[in-house]
Amino acid sequence: GATGTGKTVTLKVLTEGLSDAGVPTILADVKGDLANISKPGEINDKLQERLNELGISNFEFKNYPVNMWDVYGEKGIPLRVTVSEMGPLMLSKILDLNDTQMGVLNIIFKVADSEGLLLIDLKDLKQVITFVNDNRDEISKNYGNVASQSLSAISRKLLFIEDAGGDLFFGEPAIDINDLVRTDASGRGIVNILNASKLISNPLLYSMLLLYLLSEIYENFPEVGDLEKPKLVFFFDEAHLLFNNTPSILKDKIIQVVRLVRSKGVGVFFITQNPLDVPEEVSSQLSNRIVHQLRAYSPKELKAINAVADTFRQDGSINLKEEIINLRTGEAIVSF
Repeated sequence: GATGTGKTVTLKVLTEGLSDAGVPTILADVKGDLANISKPGEINDKLQERLNELGISNFEFKNYPVNMWDVYGEKGIPLRVTVSEMGPLMLSKILDLNDTQMGVLNIIFKVADSEGLLLIDLKDLKQVITFVNDNRDEISKNYGNVASQSLSAISRKLLFIEDAGGDLFFGEPAIDINDLVRTDASGRGIVNILNASKLISNPLLYSMLLLYLLSEIYENFPEVGDLEKPKLVFFFDEAHLLFNNTPSILKDKIIQVVRLVRSKGVGVFFITQNPLDVPEEVSSQLSNRIVHQLRAYSPKELKAINAVADTFRQDGSINLKEEIINLRTGEAIVSF
């Protein structure tokens, strides 16, 4: 839906319903307006008018169990991962390394392991690179050729990650994915809110974090098929940031993990202003749609409305394009 059409409230209502069903959720809070789910609401005229219109008389305000997380450690529990936990394969994808550089990074990790050197943050990794460079001849005999050009290229790309905020993201204590899959004492799912108001200005770090969380879930959760209810549900707000301004290899990995993670009992929602923001390889996998009002002031917006209308099952009783344009705030066309 377009800006101001009710996406955030829909997101909260879905989250509350899942929490009541005992399903924990992870939300990226881009605008800083999700944390108030932890407090009971208050009645106002607009809300009362909507309740009357819907014929709801037994409405009650509730609060929900929330954990706040923040990569920068400013407005929540610091969300960290060690370089060792990230591993050479995923780090190679994030750094967009070629095959030769990937092989050298693998050797760097192996050397760190054999020498008992801890790889916690980027400083540790840079020191091991220096160690490998100083002992290149000896290491090349044991592990294969280590070119100084490859070491220099990896060091340069690490600077790029550092500038993107990686120096805050990499560190201890590392997040345990099971910390996110919890219920409170009454059995309600914990709502994990990732404060992304600052993070969102850094698409690379945002994508890197979400890819790591998804990959950890994919690797640690068993295959379960079609469960009665999911173990965990992800909500990706401002979904276009996952697929724009990120290295293509990182984008491809996100698409791959998103397509496979449902078999692990994990639900995924994408929230975006324009449905065309989500790549077709992903959107074709998404069977459920909630469409708030879309505006048609430009050819691109009109194309988006046509695309959405065409994905709904056609029954001839309503003109979907007209309905999508004329929806009021808080109204949606739902296809489940």
